[in-house]
Amino acid sequence: MASQVISLSAIGRVTSVDEMKARMPAGGCGASSAKGQTSCGSSQGQGDMPPEVWEKVKDHPCYSEEAHHYFARMHVAVAPACNIQCNYCNRKYDCANESRPGVVSEKLTPEQAARKVVAVASEVPQLSVLGIAGPGDALANPQKTFRTFELVAEALPHIKLCLSTNGLALPDHVDTIARYNVDHVTVTLNAVDPDVGAEIYPWIFYNHRRWKGRDAAEILLERQMKGLEMLTAAGILVKVNSVMIPGINDEHLKLVNAEVKKRGAFLHNVMPLISDPAHGTHFGLTGQRGPNPAELKSLQDALDGGAKLMKHCRQCRADAVGLLGEDRGAEFTLDKIPEMPVFDPAKREAYVALVEQEREDRRKASEQAQAEVADLAGESLLVAVATKGGGRINQHFGHAREFQVYEVDARGARFVGHRRADNYCQGGYGEEDKLEEVIAALEGVAAVMVAKIGDCPKARLEEAGIEAVEDYAFDWIETSAMAWYAGKMADLNHVDARTA
Repeated sequence: MASQVISLSAIGRVTSVDEMKARMPAGGCGASSAKGQTSCGSSQGQGDMPPEVWEKVKDHPCYSEEAHHYFARMHVAVAPACNIQCNYCNRKYDCANESRPGVVSEKLTPEQAARKVVAVASEVPQLSVLGIAGPGDALANPQKTFRTFELVAEALPHIKLCLSTNGLALPDHVDTIARYNVDHVTVTLNAVDPDVGAEIYPWIFYNHRRWKGRDAAEILLERQMKGLEMLTAAGILVKVNSVMIPGINDEHLKLVNAEVKKRGAFLHNVMPLISDPAHGTHFGLTGQRGPNPAELKSLQDALDGGAKLMKHCRQCRADAVGLLGEDRGAEFTLDKIPEMPVFDPAKREAYVALVEQEREDRRKASEQAQAEVADLAGESLLVAVATKGGGRINQHFGHAREFQVYEVDARGARFVGHRRADNYCQGGYGEEDKLEEVIAALEGVAAVMVAKIGDCPKARLEEAGIEAVEDYAFDWIETSAMAWYAGKMADLNHVDARTA
Protein backbone atom coordinates (compact mmCIF):
# COMPACT_ATOMS: atom_id res chain seq x y z
CA MET A 1 0.00 0.00 0.00
CA ALA A 2 2.38 2.66 -1.25
CA SER A 3 1.57 6.17 -0.13
CA GLN A 4 2.40 9.70 -1.27
CA VAL A 5 5.12 10.25 1.30
CA ILE A 6 8.47 12.01 1.10
CA SER A 7 11.11 11.17 3.70
CA LEU A 8 11.87 13.82 6.26
CA SER A 9 15.53 13.30 5.38
CA ALA A 10 14.88 15.06 2.07
CA ILE A 11 13.80 18.24 3.82
CA GLY A 12 17.37 19.27 4.47
CA ARG A 13 17.82 19.68 0.72
CA VAL A 14 14.95 22.15 0.17
CA THR A 15 15.33 25.91 0.02
CA SER A 16 12.26 27.34 1.75
CA VAL A 17 9.74 26.62 4.49
CA ASP A 18 6.88 26.58 1.97
CA GLU A 19 8.66 23.97 -0.11
CA MET A 20 9.35 21.98 3.04
CA LYS A 21 5.66 21.92 3.93
CA ALA A 22 4.69 20.96 0.39
CA ARG A 23 6.97 17.93 0.51
CA MET A 24 5.82 16.69 3.90
CA PRO A 25 3.35 13.79 4.18
CA ALA A 26 -0.24 14.71 4.96
CA GLY A 27 -0.42 12.00 7.58
CA GLY A 28 0.60 8.45 8.20
CA CYS A 29 0.91 5.76 10.78
CA GLY A 30 3.68 4.16 12.68
CA ALA A 31 4.46 1.87 15.54
CA SER A 32 6.86 1.67 18.36
CA SER A 33 8.38 -0.99 20.51
CA ALA A 34 6.88 -2.93 23.33
CA LYS A 35 4.55 -0.91 25.50
CA GLY A 36 6.11 0.51 28.61
CA GLN A 37 9.65 0.93 27.33
CA THR A 38 11.31 4.31 27.36
CA SER A 39 13.09 5.87 24.42
CA CYS A 40 16.48 4.68 25.61
CA GLY A 41 17.53 2.59 22.66
CA SER A 42 13.93 2.02 21.58
CA SER A 43 11.53 3.66 19.15
CA GLN A 44 9.12 4.62 21.92
CA GLY A 45 8.49 8.20 23.06
CA GLN A 46 8.84 9.59 26.56
CA GLY A 47 7.41 6.55 28.33
CA ASP A 48 8.15 6.80 32.06
CA MET A 49 11.16 9.07 31.58
CA PRO A 50 11.22 12.23 33.75
CA PRO A 51 10.36 15.34 31.68
CA GLU A 52 13.74 16.99 32.27
CA VAL A 53 15.57 13.91 30.98
CA TRP A 54 13.21 13.49 28.03
CA GLU A 55 13.88 17.10 27.06
CA LYS A 56 17.59 16.31 26.89
CA VAL A 57 17.28 13.19 24.74
CA LYS A 58 14.17 13.54 22.59
CA ASP A 59 16.04 15.27 19.73
CA HIS A 60 19.39 13.57 20.30
CA PRO A 61 20.00 10.93 17.61
CA CYS A 62 22.52 8.99 19.72
CA TYR A 63 20.60 8.96 23.00
CA SER A 64 17.17 8.17 21.51
CA GLU A 65 16.61 5.53 18.84
CA GLU A 66 13.41 7.29 17.81
CA ALA A 67 15.22 10.62 17.36
CA HIS A 68 17.81 9.13 15.03
CA HIS A 69 15.14 8.83 12.33
CA TYR A 70 14.65 12.61 12.36
CA PHE A 71 17.67 14.45 13.74
CA ALA A 72 21.28 14.79 12.66
CA ARG A 73 24.58 15.01 14.47
CA MET A 74 27.82 16.69 13.54
CA HIS A 75 31.35 15.97 14.74
CA VAL A 76 34.16 18.50 14.40
CA ALA A 77 37.76 17.31 14.33
CA VAL A 78 39.43 19.75 16.71
CA ALA A 79 41.04 17.21 19.07
CA PRO A 80 43.94 15.40 17.35
CA ALA A 81 46.00 14.38 20.40
CA CYS A 82 45.29 11.26 22.45
CA ASN A 83 46.59 10.17 25.84
CA ILE A 84 46.15 6.40 25.44
CA GLN A 85 46.73 3.79 22.77
CA CYS A 86 44.06 1.20 21.98
CA ASN A 87 44.80 -1.94 20.03
CA TYR A 88 41.77 -1.32 17.81
CA CYS A 89 42.60 2.30 16.93
CA ASN A 90 44.76 3.98 14.30
CA ARG A 91 44.03 7.68 13.94
CA LYS A 92 44.09 8.34 10.22
CA TYR A 93 43.65 11.54 8.27
CA ASP A 94 42.42 12.18 4.72
CA CYS A 95 40.64 8.82 4.52
CA ALA A 96 37.43 9.97 2.87
CA ASN A 97 36.24 6.45 2.06
CA GLU A 98 36.60 5.03 5.56
CA SER A 99 33.70 5.31 7.98
CA ARG A 100 34.95 4.52 11.47
CA PRO A 101 36.12 6.37 14.58
CA GLY A 102 39.45 8.17 14.40
CA VAL A 103 39.20 9.02 10.69
CA VAL A 104 38.93 12.60 9.41
CA SER A 105 39.52 14.49 6.19
CA GLU A 106 40.54 17.83 7.71
CA LYS A 107 41.58 18.95 11.16
CA LEU A 108 40.05 22.22 12.37
CA THR A 109 40.79 25.08 14.71
CA PRO A 110 37.95 26.03 17.09
CA GLU A 111 37.20 29.07 14.92
CA GLN A 112 37.03 26.97 11.76
CA ALA A 113 34.88 24.42 13.54
CA ALA A 114 32.38 27.06 14.69
CA ARG A 115 32.18 28.49 11.18
CA LYS A 116 31.55 25.01 9.81
CA VAL A 117 28.82 24.25 12.35
CA VAL A 118 26.95 27.44 11.45
CA ALA A 119 27.26 26.58 7.75
CA VAL A 120 25.88 23.09 8.31
CA ALA A 121 23.05 24.33 10.55
CA SER A 122 21.99 26.78 7.83
CA GLU A 123 21.65 23.94 5.29
CA VAL A 124 20.63 20.97 7.46
CA PRO A 125 17.56 21.75 9.60
CA GLN A 126 17.81 18.28 11.15
CA LEU A 127 21.04 19.26 12.96
CA SER A 128 20.50 19.08 16.71
CA VAL A 129 23.82 17.93 18.17
CA LEU A 130 27.46 18.94 17.98
CA GLY A 131 29.93 16.35 19.24
CA ILE A 132 33.69 16.39 19.65
CA ALA A 133 34.98 12.85 19.31
CA GLY A 134 38.55 13.26 18.18
CA PRO A 135 40.20 12.16 16.05
CA GLY A 136 42.12 11.82 19.32
CA ASP A 137 40.45 12.43 22.67
CA ALA A 138 38.33 15.48 23.42
CA LEU A 139 39.75 15.87 26.93
CA ALA A 140 43.35 15.35 25.86
CA ASN A 141 42.76 18.62 23.96
CA PRO A 142 40.71 20.55 26.53
CA GLN A 143 41.48 24.10 25.38
CA LYS A 144 40.45 23.38 21.79
CA THR A 145 37.40 21.39 22.87
CA PHE A 146 35.95 23.96 25.25
CA ARG A 147 36.79 26.92 23.03
CA THR A 148 34.84 25.24 20.24
CA PHE A 149 31.88 24.73 22.55
CA GLU A 150 32.06 28.35 23.66
CA LEU A 151 31.94 29.66 20.08
CA VAL A 152 29.16 27.31 18.95
CA ALA A 153 26.98 27.97 22.02
CA GLU A 154 27.24 31.70 21.32
CA ALA A 155 26.25 31.32 17.65
CA LEU A 156 23.70 28.48 17.95
CA PRO A 157 22.30 28.20 21.48
CA HIS A 158 19.77 25.53 20.45
CA ILE A 159 22.49 23.01 19.53
CA LYS A 160 23.14 20.30 22.14
CA LEU A 161 26.80 19.86 23.05
CA CYS A 162 28.43 16.45 23.48
CA LEU A 163 31.89 15.05 23.85
CA SER A 164 33.44 11.60 23.72
CA THR A 165 36.39 10.55 25.82
CA ASN A 166 38.40 7.53 26.88
CA GLY A 167 37.96 8.81 30.44
CA LEU A 168 41.60 9.11 31.50
CA ALA A 169 41.41 12.89 31.94
CA LEU A 170 37.70 12.96 32.71
CA PRO A 171 37.78 13.55 36.51
CA ASP A 172 39.84 16.70 35.96
CA HIS A 173 37.23 18.29 33.69
CA VAL A 174 33.77 17.41 35.02
CA ASP A 175 33.25 20.86 36.53
CA THR A 176 34.21 22.51 33.23
CA ILE A 177 31.93 20.16 31.29
CA ALA A 178 29.03 21.21 33.50
CA ARG A 179 29.93 24.89 33.24
CA TYR A 180 29.76 24.75 29.45
CA ASN A 181 26.34 23.02 29.59
CA VAL A 182 27.67 19.87 27.96
CA ASP A 183 24.94 17.54 29.18
CA HIS A 184 25.83 14.42 27.16
CA VAL A 185 29.18 12.64 27.55
CA THR A 186 30.26 9.34 26.03
CA VAL A 187 32.93 7.32 27.81
CA THR A 188 34.59 4.40 26.02
CA LEU A 189 34.99 1.70 28.67
CA ASN A 190 35.93 -1.79 27.51
CA ALA A 191 36.76 -3.52 30.78
CA VAL A 192 36.49 -3.27 34.55
CA ASP A 193 39.26 -5.81 35.16
CA PRO A 194 42.84 -4.55 34.64
CA ASP A 195 43.95 -7.94 33.31
CA VAL A 196 41.37 -7.68 30.55
CA GLY A 197 42.20 -4.03 29.99
CA ALA A 198 45.89 -4.86 29.54
CA GLU A 199 44.99 -6.87 26.43
CA ILE A 200 43.26 -3.83 24.93
CA TYR A 201 45.45 -0.86 25.94
CA PRO A 202 49.23 -1.17 25.40
CA TRP A 203 49.95 2.18 27.07
CA ILE A 204 48.57 5.38 28.56
CA PHE A 205 50.18 8.77 29.22
CA TYR A 206 49.29 10.04 32.69
CA ASN A 207 50.97 12.42 35.17
CA HIS A 208 53.77 13.22 32.71
CA ARG A 209 54.85 9.64 32.14
CA ARG A 210 53.96 6.64 30.03
CA TRP A 211 52.47 3.61 31.75
CA LYS A 212 52.27 0.14 30.19
CA GLY A 213 50.58 -3.20 30.71
CA ARG A 214 48.45 -3.91 33.75
CA ASP A 215 49.57 -0.74 35.53
CA ALA A 216 48.28 1.36 32.62
CA ALA A 217 44.97 -0.48 32.54
CA GLU A 218 44.51 -0.18 36.31
CA ILE A 219 45.02 3.60 36.26
CA LEU A 220 42.74 4.03 33.25
CA LEU A 221 39.90 1.94 34.69
CA GLU A 222 40.07 3.71 38.05
CA ARG A 223 39.90 7.11 36.33
CA GLN A 224 37.04 6.01 34.08
CA MET A 225 34.92 4.83 36.98
CA LYS A 226 35.63 7.96 39.01
CA GLY A 227 34.72 10.16 36.04
CA LEU A 228 31.51 8.24 35.39
CA GLU A 229 30.42 8.66 39.01
CA MET A 230 31.22 12.38 38.96
CA LEU A 231 29.26 12.94 35.74
CA THR A 232 26.13 11.19 36.96
CA ALA A 233 26.34 13.04 40.30
CA ALA A 234 26.39 16.29 38.31
CA GLY A 235 23.24 15.30 36.39
CA ILE A 236 25.08 14.80 33.09
CA LEU A 237 23.81 11.97 30.91
CA VAL A 238 26.45 9.34 30.20
CA LYS A 239 26.61 6.84 27.39
CA VAL A 240 29.21 4.13 27.84
CA ASN A 241 30.71 2.71 24.65
CA SER A 242 32.26 -0.75 24.76
CA VAL A 243 33.99 -2.47 21.86
CA MET A 244 33.13 -6.17 21.70
CA ILE A 245 36.34 -8.12 21.06
CA PRO A 246 35.73 -11.88 20.73
CA GLY A 247 37.91 -13.95 23.01
CA ILE A 248 39.09 -10.92 24.99
CA ASN A 249 36.16 -9.04 26.55
CA ASP A 250 32.98 -10.45 25.00
CA GLU A 251 31.87 -12.37 28.10
CA HIS A 252 33.43 -9.74 30.37
CA LEU A 253 31.10 -7.07 28.94
CA LYS A 254 28.29 -8.56 31.01
CA LEU A 255 30.16 -7.43 34.12
CA VAL A 256 30.92 -4.07 32.50
CA ASN A 257 27.21 -3.58 31.85
CA ALA A 258 26.34 -4.32 35.48
CA GLU A 259 29.04 -2.00 36.83
CA VAL A 260 28.14 0.98 34.65
CA LYS A 261 24.48 0.52 35.55
CA LYS A 262 25.41 0.73 39.24
CA ARG A 263 27.11 4.05 38.55
CA GLY A 264 24.15 5.58 36.77
CA ALA A 265 25.06 5.29 33.08
CA PHE A 266 22.11 6.31 30.93
CA LEU A 267 22.96 3.98 28.03
CA HIS A 268 25.41 1.20 27.25
CA ASN A 269 26.47 0.91 23.61
CA VAL A 270 28.15 -2.40 22.75
CA MET A 271 29.88 -1.98 19.39
CA PRO A 272 31.51 -4.63 17.21
CA LEU A 273 35.27 -4.49 16.79
CA ILE A 274 36.21 -3.14 13.35
CA SER A 275 39.21 -5.25 12.39
CA ASP A 276 40.81 -4.93 8.97
CA PRO A 277 44.55 -5.18 8.26
CA ALA A 278 44.20 -2.22 5.86
CA HIS A 279 43.42 0.05 8.80
CA GLY A 280 46.82 -0.59 10.36
CA THR A 281 45.56 -1.31 13.88
CA HIS A 282 47.26 -3.83 16.14
CA PHE A 283 44.19 -6.07 16.20
CA GLY A 284 43.82 -5.78 12.43
CA LEU A 285 47.43 -6.74 11.81
CA THR A 286 47.41 -9.63 14.29
CA GLY A 287 44.25 -11.23 12.93
CA GLN A 288 41.91 -10.48 15.83
CA ARG A 289 38.45 -10.88 14.37
CA GLY A 290 35.36 -8.85 15.11
CA PRO A 291 32.02 -10.41 16.12
CA ASN A 292 29.45 -11.40 13.53
CA PRO A 293 25.91 -9.96 13.78
CA ALA A 294 24.55 -13.07 15.49
CA GLU A 295 27.24 -12.92 18.19
CA LEU A 296 26.62 -9.23 18.78
CA LYS A 297 22.87 -9.77 19.08
CA SER A 298 23.37 -12.73 21.40
CA LEU A 299 25.43 -10.59 23.77
CA GLN A 300 22.92 -7.75 23.60
CA ASP A 301 20.12 -10.21 24.40
CA ALA A 302 22.14 -11.49 27.38
CA LEU A 303 22.44 -7.89 28.65
CA ASP A 304 18.67 -7.36 28.61
CA GLY A 305 17.65 -6.20 32.06
CA GLY A 306 20.95 -4.48 32.78
CA ALA A 307 21.94 -0.98 31.73
CA LYS A 308 19.73 0.16 28.84
CA LEU A 309 21.32 -0.59 25.50
CA MET A 310 21.90 1.61 22.48
CA LYS A 311 21.65 -0.51 19.33
CA HIS A 312 21.60 2.10 16.57
CA CYS A 313 25.21 3.31 16.76
CA ARG A 314 27.04 3.67 13.42
CA GLN A 315 30.59 4.05 14.83
CA CYS A 316 30.89 7.44 13.14
CA ARG A 317 33.93 9.20 11.78
CA ALA A 318 35.33 12.05 13.87
CA ASP A 319 34.07 14.52 11.24
CA ALA A 320 30.68 12.96 10.41
CA VAL A 321 27.77 15.18 9.32
CA GLY A 322 24.12 14.21 8.87
CA LEU A 323 21.69 11.56 10.02
CA LEU A 324 23.15 8.42 11.55
CA GLY A 325 24.03 6.10 8.71
CA GLU A 326 24.78 8.91 6.26
CA ASP A 327 27.73 11.25 5.97
CA ARG A 328 27.43 14.60 4.24
CA GLY A 329 30.81 15.79 5.43
CA ALA A 330 32.18 16.09 1.90
CA GLU A 331 29.59 18.79 1.19
CA PHE A 332 30.94 20.99 3.98
CA THR A 333 34.71 21.07 3.69
CA LEU A 334 36.23 24.46 4.49
CA ASP A 335 36.73 25.35 0.84
CA LYS A 336 32.99 24.88 0.19
CA ILE A 337 31.45 26.94 2.99
CA PRO A 338 31.07 30.75 3.23
CA GLU A 339 33.54 32.80 5.24
CA MET A 340 30.61 34.31 7.17
CA PRO A 341 27.74 31.80 7.10
CA VAL A 342 24.36 33.04 8.37
CA PHE A 343 21.88 30.85 10.24
CA ASP A 344 18.17 31.48 9.71
CA PRO A 345 16.19 29.69 12.46
CA ALA A 346 12.89 29.69 10.53
CA LYS A 347 13.69 26.59 8.50
CA ARG A 348 14.67 24.58 11.56
CA GLU A 349 11.63 25.75 13.55
CA ALA A 350 9.34 24.58 10.75
CA TYR A 351 11.15 21.26 10.57
CA VAL A 352 10.89 20.65 14.32
CA ALA A 353 7.16 21.45 14.25
CA LEU A 354 6.60 18.95 11.47
CA VAL A 355 8.59 16.30 13.31
CA GLU A 356 6.40 16.75 16.36
CA GLN A 357 3.32 16.09 14.21
CA GLU A 358 4.99 12.99 12.79
CA ARG A 359 5.75 11.76 16.28
CA GLU A 360 2.14 12.23 17.32
CA ASP A 361 0.95 10.30 14.26
CA ARG A 362 3.31 7.47 15.11
CA ARG A 363 2.27 7.44 18.77
CA LYS A 364 -1.41 7.09 17.91
CA ALA A 365 -0.80 4.42 15.30
CA SER A 366 1.48 2.56 17.69
CA GLU A 367 -1.37 1.72 19.98
CA GLN A 368 -3.49 0.38 17.14
CA ALA A 369 -0.68 -1.62 15.55
CA GLN A 370 0.33 -3.10 18.88
CA ALA A 371 -3.23 -4.26 19.53
CA GLU A 372 -3.39 -5.97 16.15
CA VAL A 373 -0.39 -8.22 16.82
CA ALA A 374 -0.72 -8.68 20.58
CA ASP A 375 -2.60 -11.97 20.33
CA LEU A 376 -0.49 -13.52 17.58
CA ALA A 377 1.35 -16.72 18.36
CA GLY A 378 4.63 -17.31 16.59
CA GLU A 379 8.38 -17.06 16.83
CA SER A 380 10.23 -13.77 16.57
CA LEU A 381 11.44 -12.91 13.07
CA LEU A 382 14.07 -10.46 11.90
CA VAL A 383 13.16 -7.94 9.22
CA ALA A 384 15.72 -5.75 7.43
CA VAL A 385 14.71 -2.33 6.10
CA ALA A 386 16.21 -0.06 3.43
CA THR A 387 15.68 3.51 4.62
CA LYS A 388 17.08 6.98 4.02
CA GLY A 389 15.61 8.32 7.28
CA GLY A 390 12.34 9.71 8.55
CA GLY A 391 11.35 6.31 9.95
CA ARG A 392 10.06 5.12 6.57
CA ILE A 393 10.79 2.40 4.04
CA ASN A 394 12.05 4.79 1.40
CA GLN A 395 15.16 3.39 -0.26
CA HIS A 396 15.83 1.21 -3.30
CA PHE A 397 17.44 -2.11 -2.39
CA GLY A 398 20.36 -1.45 -4.71
CA HIS A 399 21.14 1.93 -3.15
CA ALA A 400 21.33 0.81 0.47
CA ARG A 401 24.68 1.08 2.24
CA GLU A 402 23.14 -0.46 5.33
CA PHE A 403 19.93 -2.13 6.45
CA GLN A 404 18.17 -1.41 9.72
CA VAL A 405 17.07 -4.63 11.42
CA TYR A 406 13.92 -5.07 13.51
CA GLU A 407 12.79 -8.03 15.58
CA VAL A 408 9.05 -8.61 15.16
CA ASP A 409 6.67 -10.72 17.22
CA ALA A 410 3.52 -10.36 19.34
CA ARG A 411 5.25 -7.66 21.41
CA GLY A 412 5.67 -5.43 18.36
CA ALA A 413 8.61 -4.33 16.21
CA ARG A 414 11.85 -3.50 18.01
CA PHE A 415 14.99 -2.05 16.48
CA VAL A 416 17.87 -4.44 17.19
CA GLY A 417 20.71 -3.16 15.02
CA HIS A 418 21.93 -2.54 11.52
CA ARG A 419 23.84 -4.51 8.93
CA ARG A 420 26.49 -2.76 6.84
CA ALA A 421 26.68 -3.58 3.13
CA ASP A 422 28.31 -1.98 0.12
CA ASN A 423 25.97 -0.54 -2.46
CA TYR A 424 24.79 -3.39 -4.63
CA CYS A 425 23.75 -1.12 -7.50
CA GLN A 426 26.69 0.52 -9.29
CA GLY A 427 25.87 2.97 -12.07
CA GLY A 428 22.46 1.42 -12.57
CA TYR A 429 23.73 -2.14 -12.90
CA GLY A 430 23.89 -4.76 -10.18
CA GLU A 431 27.17 -6.50 -9.49
CA GLU A 432 26.84 -10.17 -8.64
CA ASP A 433 29.71 -10.28 -6.13
CA LYS A 434 28.33 -7.33 -4.20
CA LEU A 435 24.87 -8.89 -4.15
CA GLU A 436 26.36 -11.96 -2.51
CA GLU A 437 27.99 -9.70 0.10
CA VAL A 438 24.61 -8.13 0.83
CA ILE A 439 22.97 -11.54 1.18
CA ALA A 440 25.73 -12.63 3.56
CA ALA A 441 25.16 -9.48 5.62
CA LEU A 442 21.45 -10.34 5.85
CA GLU A 443 22.04 -13.80 7.31
CA GLY A 444 19.24 -14.74 9.71
CA VAL A 445 16.82 -12.16 8.30
CA ALA A 446 13.41 -13.43 7.17
CA ALA A 447 12.47 -10.46 4.96
CA VAL A 448 13.92 -7.27 3.56
CA MET A 449 11.53 -4.34 3.13
CA VAL A 450 12.42 -1.88 0.37
CA ALA A 451 10.92 0.93 -1.69
CA LYS A 452 11.86 -0.94 -4.86
CA ILE A 453 13.93 -3.92 -5.98
CA GLY A 454 14.81 -5.47 -9.32
CA ASP A 455 13.62 -8.91 -10.41
CA CYS A 456 17.08 -10.51 -10.37
CA PRO A 457 18.12 -9.54 -6.82
CA LYS A 458 14.60 -10.35 -5.66
CA ALA A 459 14.89 -13.86 -7.05
CA ARG A 460 18.37 -14.33 -5.58
CA LEU A 461 17.14 -13.22 -2.16
CA GLU A 462 14.29 -15.70 -2.33
CA GLU A 463 16.79 -18.45 -3.18
CA ALA A 464 18.60 -17.51 0.02
CA GLY A 465 15.36 -17.75 2.01
CA ILE A 466 14.84 -13.99 2.32
CA GLU A 467 11.52 -12.51 1.22
CA ALA A 468 11.79 -9.21 -0.66
CA VAL A 469 8.85 -6.96 0.26
CA GLU A 470 7.87 -3.87 -1.76
CA ASP A 471 4.24 -3.63 -0.63
CA TYR A 472 4.93 -1.03 2.06
CA ALA A 473 7.07 1.45 0.12
CA PHE A 474 7.23 4.85 1.87
CA ASP A 475 5.16 3.67 4.84
CA TRP A 476 6.30 3.64 8.48
CA ILE A 477 8.88 0.99 9.28
CA GLU A 478 7.44 -0.47 12.47
CA THR A 479 3.82 -0.53 11.32
CA SER A 480 4.80 -2.15 8.04
CA ALA A 481 6.94 -4.75 9.80
CA MET A 482 4.06 -5.69 12.08
CA ALA A 483 1.57 -5.80 9.18
CA TRP A 484 3.93 -8.09 7.29
CA TYR A 485 4.36 -10.26 10.39
CA ALA A 486 0.61 -10.53 10.90
CA GLY A 487 0.22 -11.67 7.29
CA LYS A 488 3.06 -14.15 7.69
CA MET A 489 1.49 -15.67 10.79
CA ALA A 490 -1.91 -15.86 9.07
CA ASP A 491 -0.34 -17.69 6.13
CA LEU A 492 1.44 -20.12 8.44
CA ASN A 493 -1.72 -20.78 10.42
CA HIS A 494 -3.62 -21.37 7.17
CA VAL A 495 -1.03 -23.91 6.05
CA ASP A 496 -1.13 -25.60 9.46
CA ALA A 497 -4.94 -25.82 9.28
CA ARG A 498 -4.81 -27.43 5.84
CA THR A 499 -2.27 -30.03 6.91
CA ALA A 500 -3.90 -30.83 10.25
